[in-house]
Amino acid sequence: MQPEHCGTRNHIEVWNERVLPPGAVQLRFRAVLRGSLLPILVWVGIACFVHFVYDPVMTAVLSGLFACSFALGFGLRRRAGHSARCSIYGALGGVLDKSMAGF
Repeated sequence: MQPEHCGTRNHIEVWNERVLPPGAVQLRFRAVLRGSLLPILVWVGIACFVHFVYDPVMTAVLSGLFACSFALGFGLRRRAGHSARCSIYGALGGVLDKSMAGF
């Protein structure tokens, strides 16, 4: 895969597509985060709820689940031949996208 085509909207799915520019253009990390504000807020809200209602250990377990999902997505993208930058963006966007699939 050519490096100039790796960081495009075709490879990085963001939950809220309205913030993405039209066509296949290079994305910045800010666009990935801005497009994923709702899933990020949901993850943080659930972590805060679990921390106060249950135990801080459960928050660590939830954070570990997020980290494992991110690492798996990163590894799969690197194995598919994507650049490290594209793999990081895609793994973050993928975890946030798939976690919001039920909503």
